[in-house]
Amino acid sequence: MSKLKLNRIKIVLLENNRTSKDLASHLGKTESTVSRWCTNEVQPTVETLYEISKYLKVDIRELLVSTTK
Repeated sequence: MSKLKLNRIKIVLLENNRTSKDLASHLGKTESTVSRWCTNEVQPTVETLYEISKYLKVDIRELLVSTTK
């Protein structure tokens, strides 16, 4: 069974020319934690998504996969 892709953190990082290492450093998280978010292995909290959106200067909704088509 494949993992559900719930977030777009990896894509948004690429679009903003940032790395997961940059994000980990900014948030005070380990690189492995951010990597697990980027691969959708685990999901960050809503509060963390908010912090990520502020760091990347994007709407928080851009970090999530849309439920509508």
